Amino acid sequence: MNTFAEIISNFSSFIWGWPMIIMLLGTHIFMTIRLKFPQLKIFKAIGLSFKKDKGASGDVSQFGALMTSLAATIGTGNIVGVATAVSLGGPGAVFWIWITGVFGIATKYSEGLLAVKYRVKTKSGTMLGGPMYALERGLNMKWLGVIFAIFTAIAAFGIGNTVQANSISLLLGETFDINAKLVAIVLAILVMLVIVFGVKGIANVCSALVPFMAIVYVLGCFVILAFNWSYLGEALSLIFKSAFSARAAGGGFVGTTVLMACRYGIARGLFSNESGLGSAPIVAAAAKTRNPVRQALVSSTGTFWDTVVICFITGLVLVSSIIAYPDIDHTHGAALTQAAFSKIPVIGPFILAFGIFTFAYSTILGWAYYGERAIEYLCGHNFKLSRIVIWIYRCVWIVGVYVGAVMSLNLVWNISDITNAFMAIPNLVSVLLLSGVIVRETRKYLWENRLDEEDNEEIPEI
Repeated sequence: MNTFAEIISNFSSFIWGWPMIIMLLGTHIFMTIRLKFPQLKIFKAIGLSFKKDKGASGDVSQFGALMTSLAATIGTGNIVGVATAVSLGGPGAVFWIWITGVFGIATKYSEGLLAVKYRVKTKSGTMLGGPMYALERGLNMKWLGVIFAIFTAIAAFGIGNTVQANSISLLLGETFDINAKLVAIVLAILVMLVIVFGVKGIANVCSALVPFMAIVYVLGCFVILAFNWSYLGEALSLIFKSAFSARAAGGGFVGTTVLMACRYGIARGLFSNESGLGSAPIVAAAAKTRNPVRQALVSSTGTFWDTVVICFITGLVLVSSIIAYPDIDHTHGAALTQAAFSKIPVIGPFILAFGIFTFAYSTILGWAYYGERAIEYLCGHNFKLSRIVIWIYRCVWIVGVYVGAVMSLNLVWNISDITNAFMAIPNLVSVLLLSGVIVRETRKYLWENRLDEEDNEEIPEI
């Protein structure tokens, strides 16, 4: 078993090393150039995310779809993941995390556009979409869509379920000495109360929870930055200089190199915002929107908030804290995060606990929806069969939450990393091979200033 775990760990490290970095970041840069830097439209996109497209086809509002996507995306990677990148790659890793977020906006835009362009609806009017439908309808590659759906259903139990539950359990146990089994039972009940209502229930909870949890966490970060005010200039300088010079890192970052800063920064950034993974388009397809480009713009804001804003603020908190308090242990990500937040008198540990709990809980909800849609696709849209299998999936999902909270999951984490990579590959195939369609739709609605027009193309019924 130990040998098997070691093999899985090594393969996970390999696949999430340079092969995936080159594939994902390469797609980000390619789509950025081909779409004439859609990042420049980010404030227009943010404005659209708060508007309702009344009368448009879909199951949830654009805002609801975005919040569900953000719920799955904003997780422990935004806190502990950034700290891990800093501890392993030095302060320069924060710069590369930020860069992946900026360029990743283009890929997230592309995914969202294809999700709406190739979505279908059931006889009951439910909208279904995502990379599997883009592969099937846009490229006639249903076999690759099936592969994507299989790995989505499997990966959901890893990164979207058990490891998130485990993060919550460990945090509450270490901070407040709460029994893991009690955490497991309460968390399983909280998840069950939401997912039984499907996408609308998940979207409603996420629409209320995500903005609140992000605001509380960011406010906590701002308090720490206020304490570290006199060190912010030095922190920013160190982040940018050490991104290109190993000697600039200095301090206790012995052994860090520019290559390490680049690798860990890009890898953590890509893993955090999920741009290119193919998960977010699944819920984007359910949005009420007039045309594919409007939802694509809204979807792109997810990467902006997740990585360009939250991850960068987290990184600045950590680096400024290392400078301000040289005695902080910055060799371990979790310890670094706890030390930074402990500088807020009394409530610091509670803010961190609230942030990790809500981030991880919302990720469990968002990925539950992704897994269900993958299962439905694999059932061939047989209504009776898919309904039965989805309810079984929900029950297993709730059990997975309990199991994840009470056991060690290093092996499961590595397996989920691998299945996530296998999700990304088919999705990137659809984005790259359908880039011409993405450009054509963008030209029609965005570049020609026709964003308010309705897309009259009929949505196929299955």
